[in-house]
Amino acid sequence: MYEYAIAWEWLAFAARWFHVITAIAWIGSSFYFIALDLGLVKRPHLPPGAYGEEWQVHGGGFYHIQKYLVAPAQMPEHLTWFKYESYFTWISGFLMLCIVYYGGADLFLIDRHVLDISPPVAIAISLASLAFGWLVYDLLCKSPLGRNTWGLMAVLYVVLVFMAWGYTQLFTGRAAFLHLGAFTATIMSANVFMIIIPNQKIVVADLIAGRTPDPKYGQVAKQRSLHNNYLTLPVIFFMLSNHYPLSFGTQFNWVIAALVFLMGVTIRHWFNTTHARKGRPTWTWIVTVILFILIMWLSTVPKLLNGERDTAAVAPAFQQFAGDPHFPAVKQLVATRCSMCHAAEPAYEGIVRAPNGVEFENDADIAAHAREIYIQAGRSRAMPPGNITDMTPDERKLLVAWFESAVEGKKQ
Repeated sequence: MYEYAIAWEWLAFAARWFHVITAIAWIGSSFYFIALDLGLVKRPHLPPGAYGEEWQVHGGGFYHIQKYLVAPAQMPEHLTWFKYESYFTWISGFLMLCIVYYGGADLFLIDRHVLDISPPVAIAISLASLAFGWLVYDLLCKSPLGRNTWGLMAVLYVVLVFMAWGYTQLFTGRAAFLHLGAFTATIMSANVFMIIIPNQKIVVADLIAGRTPDPKYGQVAKQRSLHNNYLTLPVIFFMLSNHYPLSFGTQFNWVIAALVFLMGVTIRHWFNTTHARKGRPTWTWIVTVILFILIMWLSTVPKLLNGERDTAAVAPAFQQFAGDPHFPAVKQLVATRCSMCHAAEPAYEGIVRAPNGVEFENDADIAAHAREIYIQAGRSRAMPPGNITDMTPDERKLLVAWFESAVEGKKQ
């Protein structure tokens, strides 16, 4: 059974790698086409229906690109569609959600100090929230409010802030931020799958049939693309946040999330304005730095959980590890080699919060993180970082023996 933990760890790594690859492809193409679209120049020699053109140089060659607001008079022989980058980014991200947060719901998804629910209920809430996000967003876009682009974006910001607060009332801080990223990414990918690509296919079908395409399909797709443009950077922040507990490990984490969305707007505005050749608005970076400093301050205020920790809240699945005969020695080992960083108040210089929010304050904490200890410090030498506390090979063998003994004991 302990081989399962190693296989699961590699599966999570593979899924994360896959997710990063597809995300690079999607975000890269998004950045490129937004910059291209904003940099188009109208010139008198353009063919009928062409909106603008751009000359670019890359890799030793020159590229001449023209954009048609609706479509050219004659259908090209070959079209390159940009859609699978989006689809596989979402699919790989959802796979990660299943492996890490659904597969480890007791540890990573549920915080019984926040809401005492079972893993199936937590997973159901998670899935429902993603579907809810798309339905509400799509209804808002199709409502009369959708005709006002900036008014719609203001309302959508309120929805995102509400979801940021709501997720922190349901899950761990880490899972709340991850879900906020997944919530936003679901909207973005669904925009591509449900609106942008279908609208483009309608235009292509009209051209093949000899009909004049309706410009509304391009206009609607353009609005959804604009939303995706401004949501990209916050999604990246939330996906990276699980490695930095200072971002989610505070009672004001939902406020931090709200400010992150604003930083996404200010940074993107600089890129958009620059690419449109309308100047370089340095004020956006000043605002961004101020917002980030505010986030840093919010991360240092008192933690959400104060007082004694509820050891009874630990899932029964992990209780076996505290009862194993190796545990007293493991407990002493963790206190000697790990707790200087993984504590409510870390003693190691420069560490303000326990890395990844993992604290070893009592037996239940150690038992609950048995698998992580086994992988990070037993089977691998990832912890302690640089072996700063001089963990010996025999001590690592003890961690391995403890975990595998407890797992084997459960089988019997």
